[in-house]
Order: sequence, then structure tokens, then C-alpha cells
Amino acid sequence: MSRPDRLRLSTALVFVSLALGLAGCATTPSGPEPIPQQQPVVPTLPPAFPPQDIVGRWGLAAYHKDEDRARIEAAAAKQCRQPYVIALGGTGGVLMHLADQSQAQELRLKGAPGGKTYVGVDGDPPGSPRDREVVTFDGRMLILRWMDPEVQGRYGTMVYVRCGPEGAKRPAKPKAKTAAKPAGLPKTAPKPVQPPIQRQ
Repeated sequence: MSRPDRLRLSTALVFVSLALGLAGCATTPSGPEPIPQQQPVVPTLPPAFPPQDIVGRWGLAAYHKDEDRARIEAAAAKQCRQPYVIALGGTGGVLMHLADQSQAQELRLKGAPGGKTYVGVDGDPPGSPRDREVVTFDGRMLILRWMDPEVQGRYGTMVYVRCGPEGAKRPAKPKAKTAAKPAGLPKTAPKPVQPPIQRQ
């Protein structure tokens, strides 16, 4: 083999070795892969109130800006002509709708640290994306905020105002029985005479 051929062969071997070395570097990890950080699991605690407390008929409206809240509360009260009904579920939850769902399903009231309460799917930890946080509940008004920012942006903060008895047909009041009057007396008593006003 002539000298120029040997030079070309050794140059080719150097390039092949370099190419193999670079390929090995590309596939060899440079260090341990970072471990993805897990979100801390929020413990589920008893809710601030039992599910029975929110069962009933509610006027429903929603707001996106806090300054609209008072106006929307009044608007929700007017929705009792077509109330949103929250019923008790078969396993101790409440029947309500999730976002974009046409059928109600049984949801749970879930307590969380800090006195927070959420309404959401059983098995999801409190504050999960499918949950709604209870902003306020006083027995008469329930305000819920969606945990998923995209859903919250579309639906807004939900205001439920409990429908009063005026939303249902009232039963007729029974007439009070009057005592029988003795015979011989006038049926109506004479009107009392107003004494004259004393002027000084």
C-alpha cells in the first residue's frame, strides 16, 4: 500500500471515529433526568356544612366582575320562576351539573385545610380542576367559583339564591271557626264612638 493510500485510510478512520464518538455523545444522557415534582396532595376533610343544607330550589345567575355581584344576586332571586334544583344523591352527595354536561351527576362536598369547602367529583382531591370552591354560603345564598380557569372564564362565578315560599303554590289557609252567638242578640256589635278630641 503506497504512502498516500495509507494517509487517506488513516484520515478516513479518524473521521469515522469522530462520527461514532459524536453519535455516542448524542445518545448518552449527560446526567440523571430531573424527577417531575408532584403536586402536594390536599387532604379531604369534613365539609363546613352537610349536603342536605344545599338541597332545594335555587335561582341561578353568574358574574365575571366582582363589582357586578350585588346586581347578579338580585337577578338570581328573580330566576325562581325556573329554579335550578339541587337534589340529594343516592350515596350522600348532591345532584348537580359539571361544566358542559347536560346531565346532573352526584357530586361530593369536600372540606380542605383553612376551612374551605369544594363541590366536585368523588375521588378527586379538594381543589381539583373539576371542583367548584364555595365562596360563601349562609343558608340563603350559595356562591361557587370554578377551579378550572378556562371554565371560570366562560361560566363566571355562580350565584344561587334560595327560592322562598313565593316560588311554590301556597296552601289555602283554613278559615277560623267563629263561636255561635246567643239568640236574641244583634249579629254585629255597635261601632264604638270616638270621643271628641280635647283641645287646650
